[in-house]
Amino acid sequence: MKKSELPADVVPYKRTPLFTESSIPSGLLSNHSTKAGTWGLIVVEQGQLRYLITDPDRDASAWLLTPDGEPGLVEPTVLHRVEPLGSVQFYVQFLRTPVE
Repeated sequence: MKKSELPADVVPYKRTPLFTESSIPSGLLSNHSTKAGTWGLIVVEQGQLRYLITDPDRDASAWLLTPDGEPGLVEPTVLHRVEPLGSVQFYVQFLRTPVE
């Protein structure tokens, strides 16, 4: 499977608080997606987080996200979820094409 790339013209517009294994919103642990035109970067600051693509229109895939690795790239409208692997701290940065 080819790894997706963030479009060059997107800009950050919102960031979640720092989540831990005990404060992750239940919605992130269940299948969910961003809206059309909204990308996300899952940034792990401490520990490990499993990022799973669960969209029926995509090949199932999973990544292990760590502070030393690349952020998890969330594509618009693609179903996904996360699983904490022990103690973890992470946030999600949301990006979109600038509105003129």
